[in-house]
Amino acid sequence: MQTGIDPRSLIGRKAFDRDGHRIGTVDEVYLDDATGVPEWAAVRTGLFGRDAFVPLGPSELTDAGLRVPYEKALVKDAPDFGVGRHLSPEQELQLYLHYGLALPSAPSADRDPGTPAGGSG
Repeated sequence: MQTGIDPRSLIGRKAFDRDGHRIGTVDEVYLDDATGVPEWAAVRTGLFGRDAFVPLGPSELTDAGLRVPYEKALVKDAPDFGVGRHLSPEQELQLYLHYGLALPSAPSADRDPGTPAGGSG
């Protein structure tokens, strides 16, 4: 994803899958505590849906919204951790495995992945 983007500017934007199908709306953005880099977005998948986490690294911000390089079904099947609290290292590992992403280098004791940057939660 482009650097230098205020993560709060993503909140409320529409999210689309790799084929352009609408997934939902970005509800929250989670930052890596060590770097401050936006790492995950929680996308509300429907009016009565839930929030599905999507990785921001391989995603693209367009004029239309956030485009993630995955099928809508894969996003909707992502593990459900709720929003508004930290992602634990174990939860983040589950997300990496779900999306088939390369695992980050061994986490250090002071690295806390997934601090919400703000949102409606």
